[in-house]
Amino acid sequence: MTKKICWRFLLVVLSINAVFAQKNKAETYFPASNNWLVKTPAELGLNPIKIQEVIAFAKENEIKNPRNMEVSHYQSFGKEPFGFAIGPFADRGEPTGLIIYKGYIVATWGEPSRCDITHSVTKSFLSSVVGLAVERGLIKSVNDTVASYIPPIEIYGQPVNRLADDFGKPEMLRLFDTPHNKTITWDAMLRQTSDWEGTLWGKPDWADRPDKDASQWLNRPRNKQGSVYEYNDVRVNALSLAALSVWRKPLPQVLKENLMDKIGASNTWRWTGYRSSWIVLDGQAVQSVSGGGHWGGGMFINAYDMGRFGLLSLHKGRWKDQQILSENWVNQALTPTTAQPTYGYMNWFLNTNQKLLPSASSNVFYHLGNGVNMIYVDPDHELVMVTRWIANDALDEIVKKVLEAFSK
Repeated sequence: MTKKICWRFLLVVLSINAVFAQKNKAETYFPASNNWLVKTPAELGLNPIKIQEVIAFAKENEIKNPRNMEVSHYQSFGKEPFGFAIGPFADRGEPTGLIIYKGYIVATWGEPSRCDITHSVTKSFLSSVVGLAVERGLIKSVNDTVASYIPPIEIYGQPVNRLADDFGKPEMLRLFDTPHNKTITWDAMLRQTSDWEGTLWGKPDWADRPDKDASQWLNRPRNKQGSVYEYNDVRVNALSLAALSVWRKPLPQVLKENLMDKIGASNTWRWTGYRSSWIVLDGQAVQSVSGGGHWGGGMFINAYDMGRFGLLSLHKGRWKDQQILSENWVNQALTPTTAQPTYGYMNWFLNTNQKLLPSASSNVFYHLGNGVNMIYVDPDHELVMVTRWIANDALDEIVKKVLEAFSK
């Protein structure tokens, strides 16, 4: 008799918990497409004066780089070996941002509807596309070697009649055919710990952020995949091409159909590659998109759409009643490695031991790109903040200021 009472009590408790969970889920606000509700900071219990201080600080700390992005490139990455631009640039706008609390917009500044290059925040969209491939079984496991999935690739636009000098040289692109590259897993590519070797779209891997010691540029011993972290856009672009081969359709189309449309993103974002990054796929010319704006290209997107992606990240891949990215994938993206404790999957930056953002808790994470473009995600405060074109050394201070708005 006692056991029956205990079981009945347990069922009642579980039923109550289920009701509360469903109630909380229903109360979570997700913006509809083309209709994002705005509330004042005071309506949601935030300090409006502190929010205004955040906005003023962002405007006062604009990055010093020129707004002409092509000029900006040649003042920075363009000085590297083979640093010439091969993708599109566009002039950027003024410092811009959003503050999103409990799903509602509580503050905006600058030009949030303007589509600007977002640089390496693009990598977070790329890793999401890979995650979607894993969920659909196109990639069985991130611990599989990439080589087993990628066939020889024909580059589009090759001359009909090959020169005699090219006779006997490979006609197809083989991304993972060297002894080292054959060992590389999807996981290592996602974490930028692959040490992939090669040249892609005219950019050698060693020429991206090259070692000061030129003797290390060529023929150095390769690090075992997974053991050493190195931020490298050539390798990111190799991952993008590998993902294109798996999906067999343009990655912007994959992203639009499987993620961006489902979170109500606008129709104004564009994900571009390079003028040289075209392949032949199933009889058609298809562009392999880049993972950032390192040599031009990448994602051109407005702050509202960035905010929606941040909100998706906050809810671990869930949007309303649909799990768009699996929670398991998001957890993997938020898992650090010993090689780089502040980095998960590209481009999910982790605040491990509060190293990157001392003013925030170790639970926060953010999607980061040059510029600075940042989608800050704070699960403890149900907070998402988008900042664009702010100086890198101002990131922690702007986070500190927005958190002060929660103080009573």
